Amino acid sequence: MGDAALNWLTELLTGCAIPPLLGAGGVFFLCYLRGRPFIRPRAMFRTMTEKRVGGVSPFRAVTLALAGTLGVGNIVGVANAIAIGGAGALFWMWISALLAMVLKYAEIILAVRHRETLPNGSHAGGATHYIRDGFPRHPKFGRVLAVVFAVFMIFNALAMGCVIQVNAVSSAFRGIFGVPVWASAIVLVWLTAPVILRGSRGISALTEYLVPIMSLGFVVLSAAVLILRREALPAAFLSVFRDAFAPKSAAGGVLGFLTSCALRVGTMRGLLSNEAGCGTAPTAHACANTSSPAAQGVWGIFEVFVDTVLLCTLTAMVILVNRDAATEFSSSPVMMTVAAYAANLGRGAAFFLAAAIFCFGYATVLCWADYGASSIRFLGRGQRPLHLYYAIFLLCIPVGCAVAPNAVWTVSDFAITALTTVNLFVLFRLRGEVREETEKRFR
Repeated sequence: MGDAALNWLTELLTGCAIPPLLGAGGVFFLCYLRGRPFIRPRAMFRTMTEKRVGGVSPFRAVTLALAGTLGVGNIVGVANAIAIGGAGALFWMWISALLAMVLKYAEIILAVRHRETLPNGSHAGGATHYIRDGFPRHPKFGRVLAVVFAVFMIFNALAMGCVIQVNAVSSAFRGIFGVPVWASAIVLVWLTAPVILRGSRGISALTEYLVPIMSLGFVVLSAAVLILRREALPAAFLSVFRDAFAPKSAAGGVLGFLTSCALRVGTMRGLLSNEAGCGTAPTAHACANTSSPAAQGVWGIFEVFVDTVLLCTLTAMVILVNRDAATEFSSSPVMMTVAAYAANLGRGAAFFLAAAIFCFGYATVLCWADYGASSIRFLGRGQRPLHLYYAIFLLCIPVGCAVAPNAVWTVSDFAITALTTVNLFVLFRLRGEVREETEKRFR
């Protein structure tokens, strides 16, 4: 009865409350900031090309954040959207991405503005810091709310960032290559432990190379399919706009956009693509050596662009130009995507997609390990709690490889719903700071 009540409450919040709140929040900030920085594209580009010496570069920070948002959903999540809502689903992904961009921009500004400088000169921060500082008249309330947020971040790091993600990787390797579960678990632990024990710098140093390489490889593979099927591209694009306002496509598109996060990290099954608005990515961006909070916020816009506008669009177009082959597996988004790529590239596409799932999943594990560690540091000083957290996180890898994470999905759904609710409330409360930093940079 308790589990049923939790499932009902989670489905109510994630299906009826959070998506409208995210949409309303995106529209509000887009109007509140008077379209900036989107109406100043040249200034945005100059901001992204600024050179900074020392510390964690803005680009390295965004690759760490992308490691947490990119994942298997960029490969198979869009297939689920098209199966539910048809070709018009892609149009609503683009609209949702615009709203996600401004929310990501706002939360990164606050993270950089409220971060702290450590004794070694590096920076640390995230949503916990601006939540704590967001209630100057009621500091105890702010601290309690920040602690609650940090606890849910830790739960989500273990559930979504570890258990569910490694389960997707081990399942792909078992299904395509026949690799036993225990072998996948050993390899993942062996690859993860030395990186996360080095802390944020070690993780960001790896993701700085891993994220661009795996993204570029996926872009090249998708471009090859679209070149081979270039005669079908005009009709595919036309179907996107033609079906966009059909009730089925509109509903499926919004759901599909949100589901891309669920399938990307094996959780949420319908919410929060790009993790914009839930306050997770600011942890990565807060460590950047940037010239201003708004300058780093622009990199958050770029993050959403790569995640949804670029990679999800490429996947969708590959499926649409090979729709006959893909729809034979409409009940399985994984096989639907594999069939679409294999229709033109042959059996080798399945092996590449398995490798891509591993790279995306591994990067997500590393990123969420750092998010959880950041929350541990916020809750208390000392190395013992941090070492205990790392031990539990590494233990969750073999558990996630071997166990179907059905129960974990519910825990993660509820945790990320709580994160989003708290974060959106504080974003609205601190909206004045977001506009102040925006006007400084893009006046």
